[in-house]
Amino acid sequence: MKELVRKISLIFSDSTLRGRMLFTLVGLIIFRVLSSIPVPGVDALRLESFFAGNDFLGFLNIFSGGGLSNLSLVMLGVGPYITASIIMQLLTIMSPRLKAMYQEEGEAGRRKFAQYSRILTVPLALLQSFAFLNLLQSNEVLKSLTSFEMMTNILVVTVGSVLLMWIGELITEFGIGNGVSLLIFAGIVSGLPQILGQLLFTFDPSQIPTYLALSFFILVVVAAVVVITEAERPIPITYAKRVRGMRVYGGLSTYLPLRLNQAGVIPIIFALSFLLFPQMIATFFSQLPNDIVQTVSNFVIQSLNNPWVYGFLYFILVFFFTYFYTALTFDPSTTATNLQKSGAFIPGVRPGVPTSEYIGKILTRLTLFGALFLGLIAVLPIAIRAVTHISSLAIGGTALLIVVSVVIDLIKKIDSQVSLREY
Repeated sequence: MKELVRKISLIFSDSTLRGRMLFTLVGLIIFRVLSSIPVPGVDALRLESFFAGNDFLGFLNIFSGGGLSNLSLVMLGVGPYITASIIMQLLTIMSPRLKAMYQEEGEAGRRKFAQYSRILTVPLALLQSFAFLNLLQSNEVLKSLTSFEMMTNILVVTVGSVLLMWIGELITEFGIGNGVSLLIFAGIVSGLPQILGQLLFTFDPSQIPTYLALSFFILVVVAAVVVITEAERPIPITYAKRVRGMRVYGGLSTYLPLRLNQAGVIPIIFALSFLLFPQMIATFFSQLPNDIVQTVSNFVIQSLNNPWVYGFLYFILVFFFTYFYTALTFDPSTTATNLQKSGAFIPGVRPGVPTSEYIGKILTRLTLFGALFLGLIAVLPIAIRAVTHISSLAIGGTALLIVVSVVIDLIKKIDSQVSLREY
């Protein structure tokens, strides 16, 4: 307890740390202000009925940080930026040049790669804003817009999404933590009072055992996420002894930590974004006056609205993106090369290719367990909701994963900043 109090006092006494915390807070406040300003011509009553019981819009509202539920200027949130990041990282599989840029060219390559993602965000935001505004207009949530008004709203919503992306990157650079994740986190947390109010309003004394069971389930999920996020597999590393003159260098033993969940919360965000995009496109095309297009679009919508189909696809995507993102962020060959250059080796394993294969084998096994865990935790709330019929539970399960992971990452970033100031 004394250590915690000491670190908190250090945060507020250090001007750099205090400035970073204040910058992060200001960025989140600006985001919440923007998310409360609606676009012109919104019918509030129709909007509320349109969102009622719609899981697709509920999931999409997570990425908008709550801005979608009142059709704010930032209704798309960071969704276009996340989609652009997914597309760019998928392209690294097909383009050796992009893969080399992302993995081998260091910080300069990553900055260039991120710049391409930002550029791709703009056309994606234009496409998504056009599709969504047309969908809302066809459902009479928005009043009938002229061509000029439609173009103006599309431009405003696109600029709002790009502005939110910029705020997120500024928080990452000058604040504490990952800015995009913090924006999603802020949107989820801001919706908690409304969810609690709905639960209190619809409180049924006969459902008390269900509420207690759900509370226990949430605590178990939080504890499991913390344990899996913090778990790691240490690989022993020994540095060879080197004699220079009369001195002996090296000979030290340490370890290489491999995290059980190397990808963090990114697979959940990627999987949700990957599922939301075809739903939004299919919903838009279902309004077109073409029987074939409507039939195909309605089939896609009905399939994704089926909890079993949705849950299966959700699990598969989380599983796939866990492996995919782990492969992008951790390269066993590069690690083996760096160990060999520094005169380090794994006891009992030859340097070079055998070391790379040994690390890759362990990483594959660890990622399998982490991917299964993330997939099961992501899907389990959907199955429980089918039994309890509590409408916000599936969204709450996914949001819980994001919130817990972001909080853990934020605590680590703050702790690292505190440790740096102490040194």
